[in-house]
Amino acid sequence: MSRSLNKVMIIGYLGRDPEMRYTSSGKPVTTFSVATNRSWSSASGERHEETEWFTVVAWGNLAEICKQHLSKGSQVYIEGRLQTRRWEDTEGKKHAAVEIVAGEMIQLGEKRESAVALNYPAVDEEYPF
Repeated sequence: MSRSLNKVMIIGYLGRDPEMRYTSSGKPVTTFSVATNRSWSSASGERHEETEWFTVVAWGNLAEICKQHLSKGSQVYIEGRLQTRRWEDTEGKKHAAVEIVAGEMIQLGEKRESAVALNYPAVDEEYPF
């Protein structure tokens, strides 16, 4: 029997306050962005840094907890799965977005006041959403 696995774990900082809405059936869903940082040195010794932005989606009770306890600058651990969402706009153009569907969230102790303090690009410049 073949097996597969779709599991993602990230630790990063919220780039914006969580936004909560409700589906037509009344189920809460919260979305927010999380930035992670990676640094490395090239063979010549030059230091590099790279920031990756993730869109996180939380459903149900976890959605309510995220909205209540998280804010821009919060450091979080997110565990979940990757999901590709596809849609077609009113002009017929096809779109796709890869998101992390959160199954677990742990708020970590550190909070940063702005993405700039982390050397991250401003949210609306690098990853507008």
